[in-house]
Amino acid sequence: MRVIPHVQSALRTARLDRSEIAGSLGDMGTFLPLLVGMAAQNGLNFAAALFFAGLFNLVTGVIFSIPMAVQPMKAIAAVALTQGLTVREILAAGATVSLVILVLGLTGLIDQFNRAIPKSVVRGLQLAVGLSLLMKGIQMVAATKTWIAPDSYLTGAVAALVVLALFFSRKAPAALILFGAGILLAIWKEPHVATSLGLGFTLPSWDPPHPADFITAFPKAALPQIPLTTLNSVIAVCALATELFPDRKTEPRKVAVSVGLMNLIGAWFGAMPMCHGAGGLAGQYRFGARTNGSILFLGAAKIAVAILFGSSIMALCRAFPASVLGILLAFSGMELALVVRDQTRRTDAFSALLTAGVCLALNNIFLGFSLGLLLTWCLRLGLFRVEAADADL
Repeated sequence: MRVIPHVQSALRTARLDRSEIAGSLGDMGTFLPLLVGMAAQNGLNFAAALFFAGLFNLVTGVIFSIPMAVQPMKAIAAVALTQGLTVREILAAGATVSLVILVLGLTGLIDQFNRAIPKSVVRGLQLAVGLSLLMKGIQMVAATKTWIAPDSYLTGAVAALVVLALFFSRKAPAALILFGAGILLAIWKEPHVATSLGLGFTLPSWDPPHPADFITAFPKAALPQIPLTTLNSVIAVCALATELFPDRKTEPRKVAVSVGLMNLIGAWFGAMPMCHGAGGLAGQYRFGARTNGSILFLGAAKIAVAILFGSSIMALCRAFPASVLGILLAFSGMELALVVRDQTRRTDAFSALLTAGVCLALNNIFLGFSLGLLLTWCLRLGLFRVEAADADL
């Protein structure tokens, strides 16, 4: 069997040292805020989501010999946090996206799909999703309505300063520091949380979404996530992997199948919608990860925490200071929105801004995506006369 030699080869490639361990934390700035946010705001099972995130880290570490990140699906997370999706709707959206990506990967249509969706429209979606997270984060800080307390304006201001101070630090990830500080503040605010934490063997349980959840979730969350996943989780991550690891080939079809299988397995057990991502790969590489050893270590750590602490973590998530979580979400949103800066042509920037503007103004990502797509194709077909349309900004 080819599977066993492949696993053996992957394990031989893996290296575990201080740099790999530090690199494994490079993507936690996105992972933690969105996971904690959906656990606290939407009721997502933190332990189940963490368990499957760890499991998919382990599988990814065996399949790929590079530090391939496992990230939350950002569009689904943003819609869930800003529009209040139920847990089953979140899971249904993730499963729907994964089914589409799996089909595109198995049939080899992934490249054609990527060419059919203009990059400017995808950037507009990312801008809208990023800004919605930024606004949600600020609103969460403002909702504390207290100047000095464990959860207050002052706490949010200090958290923002910590992020800014450590923004370019490779030794001290701001997300991890604020996550630890948030736990301490949660215990200070609600001391009973500390006593509720306890060791106990816990595994995810069967909790599938209902058919109605798929119908509700598709236009709200699944549809805007599909082009983002195709571009960022498959095409862009393969391009970045080739640039960073030219000796280790990463094929789009293989990545698409990996993304597809993740949520088609985990969605029935409460797993957070997850994918791979260029930003996560870049973050882990930036912090020192060079092999799949960082991913294998991170996966084992996530599974251990999920199994040992289990459902007792949920009380801690609910008590987590909104001011700290808001700052984490705000900066995650800013990081996502910044990808629009590569749209330097006037027509591309116009399409991206129209897409984002409609998404935010009407609170309808599907409509924003549709209008942005329509405008872009009209411009490409020459239906509108635009003077100096392609001039750089």
